[in-house]
Amino acid sequence: MSKKLLALDIDGTLTNTQKDITPATLEKIIEAQEKGHIVAIASGRPLPGIRKIADTIELDRFGGYVLAFNGGRIVDYSTGEVVYQAVLDNDVVRDIYDYCLKAGCGMVTYDGDRVITGTDIDGYMTFEASINHMEIMRIDNFREYIDFPLNKCLLTADPDKAEKIEQELAEKFGDQLNIFRSEPYFVEIMPPNVHKATSLEKLLEALDMDRKDLVACGDGYNDLTMIEYAGVGVAMANAQDIVKEHADYITLSNDEDGLVPVVDKFILVD
Repeated sequence: MSKKLLALDIDGTLTNTQKDITPATLEKIIEAQEKGHIVAIASGRPLPGIRKIADTIELDRFGGYVLAFNGGRIVDYSTGEVVYQAVLDNDVVRDIYDYCLKAGCGMVTYDGDRVITGTDIDGYMTFEASINHMEIMRIDNFREYIDFPLNKCLLTADPDKAEKIEQELAEKFGDQLNIFRSEPYFVEIMPPNVHKATSLEKLLEALDMDRKDLVACGDGYNDLTMIEYAGVGVAMANAQDIVKEHADYITLSNDEDGLVPVVDKFILVD
């Protein structure tokens, strides 16, 4: 049995609609790790928002990895070592912030265990903070405050407006940033050429493994690159249509323990 790297998105993939890992899914993920396979969580969430999930699937015990910020930071979860990270240009972030003030959309970034913003707090920001179990704080002098390394910013707006924002920012900053929507109401701002696929490539290099040994599972727009890159790209039944179109395999939904047949079919094989 060759060693595999199983890369898992969290929301809509590893967890069900109640944001829980079901007993059947947990048992199968643990079994894969007990057999010597490596599990990596690849999520748009910041590290504090991944810890509970990582602890549940025992990444610390088995030597798994966390790819936070859509791969902007890779952490060896058993040691806490940062294997790789990419950061934004803070001056460009300030330009994005000025754009948000004029456009009337929200913008957050992350400072340790806090979600911070210089715009009015909206419901999308509150949701982002709650799912990551983080405090949200409005910073009055936001432009001056952000003088530390930033892996990601997140813009918030109603879906129709978010689509327009994504297009406008791509036209203005496309060569300086990686800009995409992870949800209809979230516009992700990442360093250029940083996404889940590029970070998984770096992790595979560090592990001396090949992409053919990578099984990547997801459901959202930000999972598309890793699903296209992986030896086996898996879309959940609840995935966005474009993700399904580019997947090698479509499994059951996240409410039907869709990862269980994936592990049986592509990981626990002779």
